[in-house]
Amino acid sequence: MDLKYTPAELSFQEEVRKFLAENLPERLSKKVAAGSHLSKEEHEEWHAIVNRKGWLATHWPVEYGGTGWSAIQRFIFEHECALANAPRIIPFGLSMLAPVIIKYGTEAQKKHWLPRLLEGKDWWSQGYSEPNSGSDLASVRTTAIRDGDDYIVNGQKTWTTQGHFSNMMFCLVRTDPDAKKQKGISFLLIDLTSPGVEMRPIITLDGEHEVNEVFFTDVRVPRSNLVGEEDKGWDCAKYLLTYERTGVAGVGHACALLERVKRAAGERFQAGVRLIESPSFAMRLAKVEIELEAMKTTNLRVIAAVSGGGVPGAESSMLKVKGTEIRQELTALLRAIQGPYARVIPDANADLSAPMYPGGPRNVRAGALNYLNQRKLSIYGGSNEIQRNIIAKATLGL
Repeated sequence: MDLKYTPAELSFQEEVRKFLAENLPERLSKKVAAGSHLSKEEHEEWHAIVNRKGWLATHWPVEYGGTGWSAIQRFIFEHECALANAPRIIPFGLSMLAPVIIKYGTEAQKKHWLPRLLEGKDWWSQGYSEPNSGSDLASVRTTAIRDGDDYIVNGQKTWTTQGHFSNMMFCLVRTDPDAKKQKGISFLLIDLTSPGVEMRPIITLDGEHEVNEVFFTDVRVPRSNLVGEEDKGWDCAKYLLTYERTGVAGVGHACALLERVKRAAGERFQAGVRLIESPSFAMRLAKVEIELEAMKTTNLRVIAAVSGGGVPGAESSMLKVKGTEIRQELTALLRAIQGPYARVIPDANADLSAPMYPGGPRNVRAGALNYLNQRKLSIYGGSNEIQRNIIAKATLGL
């Protein structure tokens, strides 16, 4: 793959930059830069802006309302959005569920759910993890028992990101309790407004309500909400996870964070020397920058493989491991720049002077919140330990 942009790709890059400059609300970009969590309404506002441009469904085929972009165009768009501090396009419905419906869903499901995703009529969350089934998803115990034209769902899901925003959940359920491991699992779409659904908040390290636990008690779900074949939902789950783990790598966000670290390190003095010129700090910074450049190449290869109809296996796990490690190291570097002030999570509206808070209030708040929040990166989406097992099995036959 030629990693130099063609004239057409450079022109597209300028088009993206112009779009962001003209359409990204400053109040949203400031919140993103400050490391603050956005409200549901703010996310919906940005989704609507991007959708009006026709750029919301970057992974979808054109016939379903997608962009038809190449792998390079998607990379450019995500990279420029991150550098501009644009809100993240929430992936659960658009980038995770939609590819599954397009590949495994019926025509009726495609016609019903895909337009609703683009129009913002449904907000989706992911129902994979359970209290004793995280990285080992094949051990899920939430059951869905057939009852006429419905399934009766009982069980619990946990770490449900933005579940309190969502009205729908794509869920792994066990439809054959006697089957072993991957067999007997189905992929079900559940309306979270149904009787018998209870959601409880989980407060994360940064003090935010981002994730939840969800309980199902005799929840009725129409059989028409089954995606793929009954008892063969593991195929859907594996296909979806390739998109999730590739997205978790967060190449664009890592690039934006790297630039933030460089700026802050250039403003911070240690023993009369700019921190960015300190040999020990510069060595850590150079190492992570080299790793990020290598990950960009791998990310493009994986995206290109998916665009060509392939389904990456070990490659998506490699991206997940390396991408999360890079982002965690960058947040650690940002905290190191702030020195003793890194222990403080200041109020977003506090008057923080640059001499006391290196990098200014924006960098301090972003550093504090991002460092704490992103400790989870190496765990969710399948822990990095599990990903290394997948890599060893797929590439070394262990």
